[in-house]
Amino acid sequence: MGNTKTGERKLQILQALAQMLEQPRSEKITTAALAKHLSLSEAALYRHFASKAQMFEGLIEFIESSIFGLINQIDEKEENGLLQAQSVAMLILNFAEKNPGMTRVMIGDALINEDARLQLRMNQFFDRIELALKQSMKIAVTQGQFSEENINSRSNLMMSYLIGRLYRFVKTQFKQNPTEDMIPQINFILS
Repeated sequence: MGNTKTGERKLQILQALAQMLEQPRSEKITTAALAKHLSLSEAALYRHFASKAQMFEGLIEFIESSIFGLINQIDEKEENGLLQAQSVAMLILNFAEKNPGMTRVMIGDALINEDARLQLRMNQFFDRIELALKQSMKIAVTQGQFSEENINSRSNLMMSYLIGRLYRFVKTQFKQNPTEDMIPQINFILS
């Protein structure tokens, strides 16, 4: 029973951290501010996480498991390569819009004063997204939907587009929704 309680408390801490990251003009989040937000002591936070970096790792793990779990579902259900690529791109933008605090983590905005390995992990996350897009585009090539010489350029352009939309969402204090006009824009990149 104690483990369930610990797991629930860890989840509450991560949810509170994500919620604090959703504040458009949020200051650097300290463990003291997080503890106050949760009506806990800092010592209580450290019983569940060895460091603030570990808390951010928990958020990154949530982002990775959510996104890559859904990408795997897309790959299993959709045989059309272009529709796979379109679905992956839309997934990223929809996830960002529903999770503004997580978007700050994704673009590194929330990681600026944190352990450098956290930003490295987010960079690897985007590399894996680009790889997923390339795989979908390779399927599209075998289906005769476009030529092979465009795969690297197209996947790179799509990543630049996606990261740009996420960045703009955060920098406009969540006013410029990343999904606005996404379908015609994604289709343009994939055409």
